[in-house]
Amino acid sequence: MMDIFKNKNFTWMFLGRILTNVGDSLYAVAAMWLVYDLGGSTFYTGLAGFLSIIPRLIQFFSGPLVDRLPIRPILIYTQILQAILLLTVPLASYFGSLTVSLVLIITPILTTLNMFVYPAQMAALPTFLREEELTKGNSLFTMAYQGIEIACNAISGILIVLIGAISIYVLDAIAFLMGAFIFSLIRMPMINKENVQNNIPSLESKYLSELMDGLKIIIFTPLSRLLYGIIIINLAMGATFVVLPAFGSDKGGPEMYGLLLMAQAIGSLLGALLTPYLKLDNFPIGKLYAAAFMLSGLAWALSVFSPWSWLTIVIYGLAWVPGGITNIVINTIIQKGIPKKLLGRVFSATISISGIATPLGGLIGGSLGVLLASGYIIIFSGLVVLLVGVVWTFDSVTRNLPSAKDIDYSTFGSPKIVRYSKPL
Repeated sequence: MMDIFKNKNFTWMFLGRILTNVGDSLYAVAAMWLVYDLGGSTFYTGLAGFLSIIPRLIQFFSGPLVDRLPIRPILIYTQILQAILLLTVPLASYFGSLTVSLVLIITPILTTLNMFVYPAQMAALPTFLREEELTKGNSLFTMAYQGIEIACNAISGILIVLIGAISIYVLDAIAFLMGAFIFSLIRMPMINKENVQNNIPSLESKYLSELMDGLKIIIFTPLSRLLYGIIIINLAMGATFVVLPAFGSDKGGPEMYGLLLMAQAIGSLLGALLTPYLKLDNFPIGKLYAAAFMLSGLAWALSVFSPWSWLTIVIYGLAWVPGGITNIVINTIIQKGIPKKLLGRVFSATISISGIATPLGGLIGGSLGVLLASGYIIIFSGLVVLLVGVVWTFDSVTRNLPSAKDIDYSTFGSPKIVRYSKPL
């Protein structure tokens, strides 16, 4: 697997991803805790979760731009802008004008900038990796993301106690600036993208059509059965995420909150690490998703019932292992089945639609957290995930979805995706 690092472009992209993930991971913990500390209620964490994810509802608008604009400038300038925005919080604190409103205002702006980063990175991989290297590349990208989450979540609670959430914003800004420098070292191969500056009228006339291309590929095939289930799962995730600071506070404070986030990241990383060795290319993806999320939902709900904090952390972390596996599988399937020139809009549409329920879940979870104990919301969320897996199990269309091995460019070009699956 390490031979892939002989590719300098992949190496720089990988290192840049690590640095930007440091900023993302520390910010996610610090912002949620800071909002809870300044506002003193799960309502504010629910609102923060809503505002941080609501830009995903329009993420598919970034797809055609990612497909047309040079990827390297996208990565560089988004990192610089995020660093500038993050520094407004410590500056406001220094001058005594920091409020929960300021934190809430910059949250969706930062997320909007991130709308371009993930599709750009995923669309870039096939331009300098061979097809047989994509699974390794995706796995390493996920490992980088989850590994950084583990490290940052492991120390986030300690950092909040030692230096405070405000100082973490400064560290985030430094990480983003370093990431921008690393991305500047990438030399992208020449690919067939239209020149936006010279073709503005063409861009305007084709923009809506290209948005619909990405949406059609995702929602007008039986693969959409998985997408609709993931929407419901993301609703449950949104509800859980916004009450986790309160749950962690009840169980021991910011340290417990950080440990729960660490367990979540370790679980996802473990799933990503296992994926290349599980030989899942021959396993029907519908059956894989059904089994994965039934196990996930069960562990998710059971984690709250443990009388010991350490066991709660372990079980909660195990609930995220299946998600780490399915993330690798679905990314590889899209990259194998979608022409390179369409990858930006397809990844953008996928992220946007699959995340559509997360902000709603955050609002619902945060509002209910004012009335109910946070543990009840986590239990109910886990049961919802379990139910989705059960529905997938009994749905014939989902069961007949093909394996990753049977995916090629023609798969997503036809509404008859199930005809590529083997007889069951």
